[in-house]
Amino acid sequence: MDITNYSMHKINDPTGIMIGDRYEFLLDIEVDEDDELYTATGLEVRVILAVDENGARLASYSIIDKQSRDVLEFGLEEEEEEEVLAFCKEKAGN
Repeated sequence: MDITNYSMHKINDPTGIMIGDRYEFLLDIEVDEDDELYTATGLEVRVILAVDENGARLASYSIIDKQSRDVLEFGLEEEEEEEVLAFCKEKAGN
């Protein structure tokens, strides 16, 4: 899996309910043709990164087909989750 592009924004919490900060990332990813996630039109991963006194973690993520906009019923492998977490932490400055 390769992250080819991304966008990020900090989620505003006007209610003050969330502890710490939240960031939303949209990651464009490429996977090998032999990967079960492969689609010819490409994929993106929508990630919510939670940052609090305990550090940063993936609060949630969804894998989305870029053409149909359908959420796929697959999860990332553990190593891929670690790669996504490290990428998001770096870009959020944590």
